[in-house]
Amino acid sequence: MSKYYAICGSHSLIVTADSPEQAAMRLLDEALAAHVWIYDDPDLSEQDRRDHLVLEALLHLDTCVTVSQRGLERCEEGHFEVPQLIEQWHRLMTGVSRLFVAAGLAPRRVLPPALTAVAAPELAR
Repeated sequence: MSKYYAICGSHSLIVTADSPEQAAMRLLDEALAAHVWIYDDPDLSEQDRRDHLVLEALLHLDTCVTVSQRGLERCEEGHFEVPQLIEQWHRLMTGVSRLFVAAGLAPRRVLPPALTAVAAPELAR
């Protein structure tokens, strides 16, 4: 495995990977990790999930991930288009969700259940 530098907008990552494309996918995975909950929501359709990911990418990512083995400001290993990476990531997450269901596992929750009200000290006014 080689060491890669991946950058997309304000997101950057230094990672070991088998290929530059895997390094780009890893950066996208890190950027979208907070949105895995959409695969736990049974009320969302496939299109709703895809739309959510595209909107997040438009708001927080650049149009391509640049990968290098020589530093963050270089691009000799290539440019990878974010829409194609999102589609691959979405298919992977959908497959994992279906795998859990097919294995008969209880629906998993990515995020912890909502916290109940916790007594907190009142601040003086």
